[in-house]
Amino acid sequence: MDNSSNLVWIEDFSVHASDTDYRSQGKLSFILDIMQCAADFAVGNLGISVEEILNAGMGWMMITLDLDFKRIPRPNDVLSVHTWSKGTRGALWQRDYRIFDADHIEIATARSIWALVDIEKRKILRPNALPVQVKHYNGDSVGDMPVKVTIPSDITMDEAYRYQVRYSGLDSNGHLNNARYGDLCCDALSLAEWDNAEFKRFRITYLQEAKFGDELTILRSALTDDGIFVRGQNSDIVFFEACIELKDANK
Repeated sequence: MDNSSNLVWIEDFSVHASDTDYRSQGKLSFILDIMQCAADFAVGNLGISVEEILNAGMGWMMITLDLDFKRIPRPNDVLSVHTWSKGTRGALWQRDYRIFDADHIEIATARSIWALVDIEKRKILRPNALPVQVKHYNGDSVGDMPVKVTIPSDITMDEAYRYQVRYSGLDSNGHLNNARYGDLCCDALSLAEWDNAEFKRFRITYLQEAKFGDELTILRSALTDDGIFVRGQNSDIVFFEACIELKDANK
């Protein structure tokens, strides 16, 4: 991948024991977190930090993510996250990712859609509202803009558990951090379902930001041809819809 133009940001992360689950596999929330960190560094490299964006009353909001795994990270892995701004469509930004291990073998790819928002008004802003110029990279592509996750109406969703947003889940915008939704989805499955399974694909669409004190009912489907669907909602608001695709870890 060509990084000579500085349009592709590369950030390295080590996998520690605290980043893995009871099977010594990297947690989904860890992967989402390092992708988010790499994106923050990439934007900061443009000349405006996340703090400066917040001070200007703006923030980044992820809308949809489509993440494909080829291998799950293990303890002591050193991962290299490559990310770039692929372009905009209307008010939406696409950011792509490739994640490599220390042997330069690709272990995951992702496509994501973001929007720049006015934090106070909760209004999506046009790309030119960002006070720095963003140069997009077209030397590589993971794929088209990811498709919004929509759980089919004929899928039965049963309550898995309830979750209330507390201090530990909040980000710098005062909302439940994007990466924490990975934990919410994974917690909807039983250990028996995880015992011999690995992630193949994870898709999520964020529909409403969850704030401190919000209580989410986490619903899940049985295994379908598309995977296991997960939804977070309360009585009148759907916060997110997601889909987990697993594969047999022994194959």
